[in-house]
Amino acid sequence: MFLSCALVTNVDSPELIAEAERLGYHRAWLYDSPAITSDVWIALALAAQRTSTIGLGPGVLVPSLRHPMTNAAAIATLAAIAPGRVAVAVGSGFTGRYTLGKRPLRWAVVEEYVTALRALLRGETVTWDGAPIRMLHTGGFVADRPVDVEVLIGADGPKGTAVAERVGDGVFAAGVPNPAAAGRPYSLLQFGTVLDDGVDLHSERVLERAGHGLAVVFHALYERNGPDAVQGLPGGPEWVAAIEAIPPAARHLVTHEGHLVRLTAVDEEAVALAADLLPQFTFSGTVDQLRVRAAEYEAGGVTELVYQPAGPDVAGELARMMDAVGGSAS
Repeated sequence: MFLSCALVTNVDSPELIAEAERLGYHRAWLYDSPAITSDVWIALALAAQRTSTIGLGPGVLVPSLRHPMTNAAAIATLAAIAPGRVAVAVGSGFTGRYTLGKRPLRWAVVEEYVTALRALLRGETVTWDGAPIRMLHTGGFVADRPVDVEVLIGADGPKGTAVAERVGDGVFAAGVPNPAAAGRPYSLLQFGTVLDDGVDLHSERVLERAGHGLAVVFHALYERNGPDAVQGLPGGPEWVAAIEAIPPAARHLVTHEGHLVRLTAVDEEAVALAADLLPQFTFSGTVDQLRVRAAEYEAGGVTELVYQPAGPDVAGELARMMDAVGGSAS
C-alpha cells in the first residue's frame, strides 16, 4: 500500500507537492472545486516543473465543470510535462457541484463522460453534443496519442463502483472505505492528524489540524441525507440550526465554505462539541493507532492511502504522517 497525499488546491500547492516528493510520498492529488480552490491544472503544471518523481493528478474531476476535450487537452499537456507520472480521478461531484447549487451528477453521465474522455486520449473520434470530435493537436503541443494514464472513479457506493468496473482502472474513495473496491487499484482519501499520547481532543491545536475532517461529516450527511441525519451527532442540533437560519437559496454558499481547510463560524461550535468523535470519523490517532488503521486498510484491499492535512503547518503535517505510517505504507 502506497502513502500519497491530497491537497486543497491553492497557490502554495506546487511547493507543498515538492516537499511531499522530498518526504517520499507516492503521489499528490489536488482537488478540483473551482468555487473554493485555485485552478487544478495550473497548480499541477507548476508542480510538475518543480518535481521529478512524484505522481500527479486531479482528484476528482467533475464532468459538468469542463467539456471532455478541455480535460483531455489538460491531461495530455500534463502528461507531456510529467511523462509517466499522471493519473486522473473522475467523480459525480461533491463540493464541485454543491457549491454551485447543484446535486451530484447521475452515474450514467459520469460513465458517458469517462468513456468519451478515454477515447479522446487514445486519439479516437467520438461524438459529443451531436458532433464528432477528436484531438487535432500538432506534434509537440501535447503528449502523443494514445495518452495512457490511470483513470480512477470517485466511488463510495455500488453504483459508482460498477462504473469503475466498466470504464475505469480503479476506485478513488473518500472518507469511508469502499469494500467493493478491493481487488483493483483502490485509493482511499483520509483526513486527520497524528495525535500525541493523552492529548485533549477539544484543544484548539487539534481542532485546527483535524477539525476539517469532522466538519465534512456534517456537510456530507446534511447534503445527502437531510437534517435528521445530522441531529443525532454531538453538536448536530446546533449545526443544523445555524445552517438552516440561512435562506435556502443561499445555503449552499455557506455549507461548504472553508471545505477541508478551516472551520467556519457555522462549524466551530458543532465540531468542538463533537471532538471526541475525531478518532472514529477521521484518520486521527497516535502513531500506534494510525499504524493499526493503515494495516487494516491494506488488509481490506486499499492500495493507496491518500492523506489530506490541514492547519497552519501543512508541510509539518505531511512530515508527521510520513513518520507515523510511511514505513507501513511503501
